[in-house]
Amino acid sequence: MSDVAINQVLAQMRSMAARASAPGEGETAAGPSATGEDFSSLMRQSLDEVNQAMQESRSMADAYESGSSEVSLTELMVSAQRASLEFQALTQVRNKLLDAYQEVMRMQV
Repeated sequence: MSDVAINQVLAQMRSMAARASAPGEGETAAGPSATGEDFSSLMRQSLDEVNQAMQESRSMADAYESGSSEVSLTELMVSAQRASLEFQALTQVRNKLLDAYQEVMRMQV
C-alpha cells in the first residue's frame, strides 16, 4: 500500500471522527439528523460496512493464497487489520448498548 493510500485512509478516519464528535446541521444530541436517519438505520449501515470490509479482506486473502500477483502481502495485512479493527469497534458499541439497556431495565419505576 503506498503512502498516498495510507494518507487517504488517515484522512477518511479523521473526517469520520470529526463527523461523529460534532452534531451536523439540524441535528441535536438526542434527535435524528436532518436527513431523517434514525439509530437503527445507522446501526444497519455500520453492520453492512463492517461486513463488506470483512468480505473484501477475505477475498484479498483468497487471491493472495491462490498466487495472484495483484495482491501484495502489505495490502492484505492492512486490509485484514482494518476489518479486524472495524469488527472490534462494532463489538464495543454493541457491548455499550447492552450495558445501557441492562441499566435501564434495572431502574425502578
